[in-house]
Amino acid sequence: MMASVQGQGRKGAGWKSTDGDQASPILRQRGKVLQRAGTLRKLPLGLSEEAKADSVARLNQVLVDTIVLRDMYKKHHWQTSGATFYQLHLLFDKHYEEQAELVDALAERIQLLGGVSLGMPHDVAELSKIERPPRDVEEPAVQLSRLLEAHEYILRQSREAARRASELGDEGTNDLLVSEVVRVNEMQVWFVSEHLVDVPLVTADQETAATSVASADVEPKRGEAPTSV
Repeated sequence: MMASVQGQGRKGAGWKSTDGDQASPILRQRGKVLQRAGTLRKLPLGLSEEAKADSVARLNQVLVDTIVLRDMYKKHHWQTSGATFYQLHLLFDKHYEEQAELVDALAERIQLLGGVSLGMPHDVAELSKIERPPRDVEEPAVQLSRLLEAHEYILRQSREAARRASELGDEGTNDLLVSEVVRVNEMQVWFVSEHLVDVPLVTADQETAATSVASADVEPKRGEAPTSV
Protein backbone atom coordinates (compact mmCIF):
# COMPACT_ATOMS: atom_id res chain seq x y z
CA MET A 1 0.00 0.00 0.00
CA MET A 2 1.09 3.59 -0.54
CA ALA A 3 2.26 5.51 2.51
CA SER A 4 0.13 8.35 3.87
CA VAL A 5 1.16 11.80 2.73
CA GLN A 6 0.47 15.24 4.13
CA GLY A 7 -0.07 18.27 1.97
CA GLN A 8 -2.49 20.74 0.42
CA GLY A 9 -5.65 19.44 -1.19
CA ARG A 10 -9.31 20.19 -1.70
CA LYS A 11 -9.96 19.25 1.89
CA GLY A 12 -7.55 21.91 3.18
CA ALA A 13 -4.15 21.93 4.83
CA GLY A 14 -3.15 18.88 6.78
CA TRP A 15 -5.39 16.46 4.83
CA LYS A 16 -4.08 12.88 4.72
CA SER A 17 -4.92 10.21 2.15
CA THR A 18 -6.06 6.79 3.35
CA ASP A 19 -3.13 4.64 2.31
CA GLY A 20 -3.59 5.42 -1.38
CA ASP A 21 -7.05 3.81 -1.63
CA GLN A 22 -8.27 6.61 -3.88
CA ALA A 23 -5.58 5.68 -6.43
CA SER A 24 -6.43 1.96 -6.41
CA PRO A 25 -9.00 0.38 -8.73
CA ILE A 26 -12.20 -0.97 -7.19
CA LEU A 27 -12.33 -4.56 -8.40
CA ARG A 28 -14.88 -7.40 -8.62
CA GLN A 29 -17.89 -5.13 -8.72
CA ARG A 30 -21.39 -6.36 -9.45
CA GLY A 31 -24.63 -4.42 -9.35
CA LYS A 32 -28.18 -4.26 -10.52
CA VAL A 33 -28.94 -4.67 -14.23
CA LEU A 34 -29.67 -1.30 -15.84
CA GLN A 35 -31.72 -2.73 -18.71
CA ARG A 36 -32.84 -6.26 -19.48
CA ALA A 37 -32.26 -7.73 -22.92
CA GLY A 38 -35.47 -7.73 -24.92
CA THR A 39 -36.74 -4.49 -23.37
CA LEU A 40 -36.89 -0.95 -24.73
CA ARG A 41 -35.88 2.34 -23.16
CA LYS A 42 -38.20 5.24 -23.86
CA LEU A 43 -36.49 7.72 -26.18
CA PRO A 44 -38.25 10.63 -27.94
CA LEU A 45 -37.69 9.30 -31.45
CA GLY A 46 -41.17 9.86 -32.86
CA LEU A 47 -41.57 6.13 -33.53
CA SER A 48 -44.21 3.76 -32.25
CA GLU A 49 -43.30 1.09 -29.73
CA GLU A 50 -44.19 -1.51 -32.34
CA ALA A 51 -41.76 0.00 -34.85
CA LYS A 52 -38.91 0.16 -32.35
CA ALA A 53 -39.50 -3.33 -30.99
CA ASP A 54 -39.76 -4.88 -34.44
CA SER A 55 -36.63 -3.13 -35.71
CA VAL A 56 -34.61 -4.04 -32.63
CA ALA A 57 -35.54 -7.72 -32.92
CA ARG A 58 -34.75 -7.88 -36.64
CA LEU A 59 -31.55 -5.85 -36.30
CA ASN A 60 -30.31 -8.12 -33.52
CA GLN A 61 -30.79 -11.12 -35.80
CA VAL A 62 -28.88 -9.42 -38.61
CA LEU A 63 -26.26 -8.40 -36.05
CA VAL A 64 -25.50 -11.90 -34.72
CA ASP A 65 -25.41 -13.32 -38.25
CA THR A 66 -23.07 -10.52 -39.35
CA ILE A 67 -20.79 -11.28 -36.40
CA VAL A 68 -20.60 -14.90 -37.55
CA LEU A 69 -19.87 -13.85 -41.15
CA ARG A 70 -17.23 -11.38 -39.94
CA ASP A 71 -15.47 -14.09 -37.93
CA MET A 72 -15.73 -16.59 -40.80
CA TYR A 73 -13.80 -14.13 -42.93
CA LYS A 74 -11.05 -13.91 -40.31
CA LYS A 75 -10.94 -17.70 -39.92
CA HIS A 76 -10.61 -18.16 -43.68
CA HIS A 77 -8.05 -15.33 -43.82
CA TRP A 78 -5.81 -17.37 -41.52
CA GLN A 79 -6.50 -20.77 -43.04
CA THR A 80 -6.81 -20.29 -46.80
CA SER A 81 -4.32 -22.09 -49.04
CA GLY A 82 -3.41 -22.93 -52.61
CA ALA A 83 -2.43 -21.00 -55.70
CA THR A 84 -4.70 -18.07 -54.86
CA PHE A 85 -3.56 -17.86 -51.24
CA TYR A 86 -2.20 -14.31 -51.46
CA GLN A 87 -5.26 -12.87 -53.22
CA LEU A 88 -7.74 -14.59 -50.90
CA HIS A 89 -5.67 -13.78 -47.82
CA LEU A 90 -5.94 -10.07 -48.62
CA LEU A 91 -9.56 -10.20 -49.83
CA PHE A 92 -10.80 -12.05 -46.75
CA ASP A 93 -9.15 -9.55 -44.43
CA LYS A 94 -10.58 -6.59 -46.36
CA HIS A 95 -14.08 -8.08 -46.14
CA TYR A 96 -13.54 -8.81 -42.45
CA GLU A 97 -12.85 -5.13 -41.78
CA GLU A 98 -15.94 -4.07 -43.74
CA GLN A 99 -18.13 -6.54 -41.86
CA ALA A 100 -16.69 -5.28 -38.57
CA GLU A 101 -17.89 -1.79 -39.49
CA LEU A 102 -21.37 -3.18 -40.18
CA VAL A 103 -21.39 -4.92 -36.79
CA ASP A 104 -20.70 -1.61 -35.07
CA ALA A 105 -23.33 0.25 -37.11
CA LEU A 106 -26.00 -2.39 -36.40
CA ALA A 107 -25.24 -2.50 -32.66
CA GLU A 108 -25.36 1.28 -32.37
CA ARG A 109 -28.68 1.45 -34.23
CA ILE A 110 -30.17 -1.05 -31.78
CA GLN A 111 -28.98 1.03 -28.83
CA LEU A 112 -30.24 4.22 -30.49
CA LEU A 113 -33.71 2.68 -30.76
CA GLY A 114 -33.65 1.97 -27.03
CA GLY A 115 -32.92 -1.74 -27.34
CA VAL A 116 -30.08 -3.94 -26.13
CA SER A 117 -27.59 -5.09 -28.74
CA LEU A 118 -26.30 -8.65 -28.47
CA GLY A 119 -22.62 -9.37 -28.79
CA MET A 120 -21.30 -12.09 -26.50
CA PRO A 121 -20.08 -15.27 -28.24
CA HIS A 122 -22.56 -17.55 -26.48
CA ASP A 123 -25.48 -15.33 -27.55
CA VAL A 124 -24.21 -15.23 -31.13
CA ALA A 125 -23.72 -19.01 -31.26
CA GLU A 126 -27.19 -19.61 -29.86
CA LEU A 127 -29.10 -17.22 -32.10
CA SER A 128 -27.28 -17.17 -35.45
CA LYS A 129 -28.96 -19.08 -38.27
CA ILE A 130 -25.77 -19.42 -40.34
CA GLU A 131 -24.30 -22.90 -40.58
CA ARG A 132 -21.31 -23.16 -38.27
CA PRO A 133 -18.05 -24.08 -40.05
CA PRO A 134 -15.83 -26.76 -38.49
CA ARG A 135 -12.67 -26.03 -36.56
CA ASP A 136 -10.76 -27.78 -39.32
CA VAL A 137 -9.12 -26.24 -42.37
CA GLU A 138 -11.29 -26.55 -45.47
CA GLU A 139 -10.51 -26.17 -49.16
CA PRO A 140 -10.69 -22.61 -50.55
CA ALA A 141 -13.70 -23.54 -52.71
CA VAL A 142 -15.59 -24.67 -49.62
CA GLN A 143 -14.58 -21.53 -47.73
CA LEU A 144 -15.90 -19.40 -50.57
CA SER A 145 -19.14 -21.35 -50.81
CA ARG A 146 -19.79 -20.99 -47.09
CA LEU A 147 -19.25 -17.25 -47.31
CA LEU A 148 -21.67 -16.90 -50.23
CA GLU A 149 -24.35 -18.88 -48.40
CA ALA A 150 -23.96 -16.64 -45.34
CA HIS A 151 -24.11 -13.51 -47.48
CA GLU A 152 -27.29 -14.68 -49.19
CA TYR A 153 -29.01 -15.40 -45.89
CA ILE A 154 -28.08 -11.98 -44.48
CA LEU A 155 -29.21 -10.24 -47.67
CA ARG A 156 -32.60 -11.94 -47.58
CA GLN A 157 -33.13 -11.08 -43.91
CA SER A 158 -31.89 -7.51 -44.35
CA ARG A 159 -34.20 -6.76 -47.28
CA GLU A 160 -37.18 -8.16 -45.41
CA ALA A 161 -36.27 -6.14 -42.30
CA ALA A 162 -35.81 -3.00 -44.40
CA ARG A 163 -39.24 -3.36 -45.99
CA ARG A 164 -40.90 -3.91 -42.62
CA ALA A 165 -39.07 -0.94 -41.06
CA SER A 166 -40.29 1.30 -43.87
CA GLU A 167 -43.86 0.07 -43.43
CA LEU A 168 -43.67 1.02 -39.73
CA GLY A 169 -42.14 4.43 -40.45
CA ASP A 170 -38.62 3.58 -39.26
CA GLU A 171 -36.76 5.04 -42.22
CA GLY A 172 -33.50 5.27 -40.27
CA THR A 173 -33.35 1.49 -39.92
CA ASN A 174 -34.41 1.08 -43.54
CA ASP A 175 -31.59 3.37 -44.65
CA LEU A 176 -28.98 1.53 -42.59
CA LEU A 177 -30.03 -1.85 -43.92
CA VAL A 178 -30.29 -0.81 -47.56
CA SER A 179 -27.46 1.72 -47.87
CA GLU A 180 -24.92 -0.15 -45.76
CA VAL A 181 -25.75 -3.78 -45.00
CA VAL A 182 -27.29 -4.73 -48.35
CA ARG A 183 -24.89 -2.78 -50.54
CA VAL A 184 -21.75 -3.96 -48.74
CA ASN A 185 -22.88 -7.58 -48.80
CA GLU A 186 -23.85 -7.40 -52.47
CA MET A 187 -20.43 -6.01 -53.37
CA GLN A 188 -18.68 -8.71 -51.37
CA VAL A 189 -20.80 -11.40 -53.03
CA TRP A 190 -19.59 -10.16 -56.40
CA PHE A 191 -15.92 -10.32 -55.42
CA VAL A 192 -16.20 -13.72 -53.74
CA SER A 193 -18.30 -15.26 -56.55
CA GLU A 194 -15.69 -14.46 -59.19
CA HIS A 195 -13.26 -16.79 -57.42
CA LEU A 196 -15.60 -19.73 -58.06
CA VAL A 197 -15.96 -19.22 -61.83
CA ASP A 198 -14.35 -22.16 -63.64
CA VAL A 199 -12.29 -20.22 -66.19
CA PRO A 200 -8.87 -21.47 -67.43
CA LEU A 201 -6.05 -19.25 -66.24
CA VAL A 202 -3.36 -19.96 -68.84
CA THR A 203 -5.03 -21.99 -71.64
CA ALA A 204 -7.98 -20.69 -73.68
CA ASP A 205 -10.98 -22.86 -74.44
CA GLN A 206 -9.97 -23.84 -77.99
CA GLU A 207 -13.48 -24.88 -79.09
CA THR A 208 -15.01 -21.61 -77.96
CA ALA A 209 -12.14 -19.63 -79.44
CA ALA A 210 -12.59 -21.32 -82.85
CA THR A 211 -16.31 -20.62 -82.86
CA SER A 212 -15.70 -16.97 -81.99
CA VAL A 213 -13.20 -16.55 -84.81
CA ALA A 214 -15.55 -18.16 -87.35
CA SER A 215 -18.39 -15.91 -86.30
CA ALA A 216 -16.20 -12.85 -86.64
CA ASP A 217 -15.33 -13.81 -90.24
CA VAL A 218 -18.98 -13.73 -91.33
CA GLU A 219 -19.73 -10.12 -92.26
CA PRO A 220 -23.37 -9.04 -92.23
CA LYS A 221 -25.02 -7.94 -95.47
CA ARG A 222 -25.63 -4.27 -96.03
CA GLY A 223 -28.58 -3.16 -93.92
CA GLU A 224 -28.45 -6.19 -91.62
CA ALA A 225 -27.51 -5.95 -87.97
CA PRO A 226 -24.53 -8.00 -86.75
CA THR A 227 -25.50 -11.35 -85.25
CA SER A 228 -25.00 -11.43 -81.49
CA VAL A 229 -23.36 -14.44 -79.86
